[in-house]
Amino acid sequence: MNLLAVSLNKNITKTKISNLLNIKLNKGIENGYYGYNENLHIILVPFGVLAIIANDKETINEALITLDIFTQYDDDITQDYIIRIDNMLSAPFAISNHEVVLKERSVLNLNIIALAVAQSVGLEKYENKLDILFAKSRGIIEQASDLISIRRGHLMEFAKHLVLTRHDMVSNLLLLDKPNILWDNEEAESLYNSLTLILELHDRHEIALTKLSQIQEDVMLVMDIINHKRSEFLEWIIIILIAVEIIMGLIKMIN
Repeated sequence: MNLLAVSLNKNITKTKISNLLNIKLNKGIENGYYGYNENLHIILVPFGVLAIIANDKETINEALITLDIFTQYDDDITQDYIIRIDNMLSAPFAISNHEVVLKERSVLNLNIIALAVAQSVGLEKYENKLDILFAKSRGIIEQASDLISIRRGHLMEFAKHLVLTRHDMVSNLLLLDKPNILWDNEEAESLYNSLTLILELHDRHEIALTKLSQIQEDVMLVMDIINHKRSEFLEWIIIILIAVEIIMGLIKMIN
């Protein structure tokens, strides 16, 4: 079997998927939805990633065309994985960088694999976004000496955007807490933990949060510099006004 997870640049509803692919979607892991028929297994997660599992890539491509995904979006982030069933496997599963081998096929195992790969795609989407924000913050730092080039309101909006990005990363990707369904299923929990390790989800998540924190610190530093320069400017204005007032007073005394 082949699994493809693709990020969606535009929301797609479970109703649209159900109607176009003739698959009933049910409530799945962590507010996601899943459904399947004889050809496809579909997982739609709440952070804008769709995972499709089928026996061959042609079936997956046909589903994407039916959903009008690749025909509309050329910059989608994707990740694929091979899933094999081996009844002779000594362990419940075996995982490498390119494939997952299951001793037995189950809806839960497929949903868990799809969730982990979807989280990897969602995380890559945030990683790319952070690269853009990091470059933008560097430009702000380089302009820090020019008060005219940087507006305080612009910096506040940028800082707000960073906070919201951090909130979305923590809440949407669901990487800080294991899915509730895993607490009572040791085999499913082990499968999920092994996938997160292979895909380096937690390490990548920590690196992304660290980079985001660095950008926030840079923005706050620039805001402090601007505030200091404005305070210094106001102090000089006050000094000049006092000096002018003293000079005017002296002139009146002399006259």
